[in-house]
Amino acid sequence: MKFPRRRFLDLATGAAALPAVSRIASAQTYPSRPIRLVVPFPPGGAFDAVARPWVDKMKPPLDTMIVENIGGGGSSLGAAAVARTRPDGYTVLLGGSLPHVNEALLKSRPLYDPVKDLEPIAGVAVVALALAVHPLVPAQTLKEFVAYAKANPGKLSYGHVGVGSVNQLTGEMFKLLAGLPELVQVPYRGAGPTMADLISGRSRWRWWPSPGSRSNCTGRASCGFSP
Repeated sequence: MKFPRRRFLDLATGAAALPAVSRIASAQTYPSRPIRLVVPFPPGGAFDAVARPWVDKMKPPLDTMIVENIGGGGSSLGAAAVARTRPDGYTVLLGGSLPHVNEALLKSRPLYDPVKDLEPIAGVAVVALALAVHPLVPAQTLKEFVAYAKANPGKLSYGHVGVGSVNQLTGEMFKLLAGLPELVQVPYRGAGPTMADLISGRSRWRWWPSPGSRSNCTGRASCGFSP
């Protein structure tokens, strides 16, 4: 089934942004070839938990969407790849606060301008952050976790998807509010590798977006929503 482009954009409530395009609707039928949905993180993270079910739901009317994971730079590399593509509506970015806000605010040399280079389509999801800990950490509540961290300074590290990411900023704010300056931060290329290390015990805790955390809270990692 083919749709005029603007009709498709009305239906496509899962994608966050396109490369900046003209606001004049095209007369051609759309799509006439596969649409690429870029996830700016490696597979296995919260962005994948949103992207892949959405693409599956769009297959009946379109049957032409594919997911491509481009991780690195705290989502900058994937978002920049979308911003540099031809603005024809066939490359879509699953964005968020990291590629849309932090790139402009926190980087002295941003790889792209999220206002000029990307055209927003629609909101996709609102997620909560969960505090996920490895079972080797003897804590069942947030209070117990703070007490354990204070009693074991320098022994707990947490992973995040890049400097300036929501989970890194949340982690640093948590350290400040809880009085835990010895908590060690470790940047990763994406959420999937951070959860793999958490499950294996290489890292002991992290702030994790709820779409990805629920599937992993099975005894390998314990999760509780932040207050």
